[in-house]
Amino acid sequence: MSRASATTVPMAFRVSLPTRDRIDKLARVTRRSKSFVIEEALENYLDINEWQIQGIQDAVAVADSPGADFSDHDDVLAIWEAKVAR
Repeated sequence: MSRASATTVPMAFRVSLPTRDRIDKLARVTRRSKSFVIEEALENYLDINEWQIQGIQDAVAVADSPGADFSDHDDVLAIWEAKVAR
């Protein structure tokens, strides 16, 4: 596993039959364990979502800061319409 630690813990959860079949197939064709496939999938999911949430929190902090600069919706729309018209 890419980031597996020396300590792992068992975890039980339910998945749909099609998801289970996809995990089984991917494990088989990559010659990895189902645990490896699931761990990698969870790590990727968490990485993406943590990155996205952090970006949102950073943007909100900037927007909430004193002197934050906002663009008027109509101005932004006019700029995009001009670009599309070219």
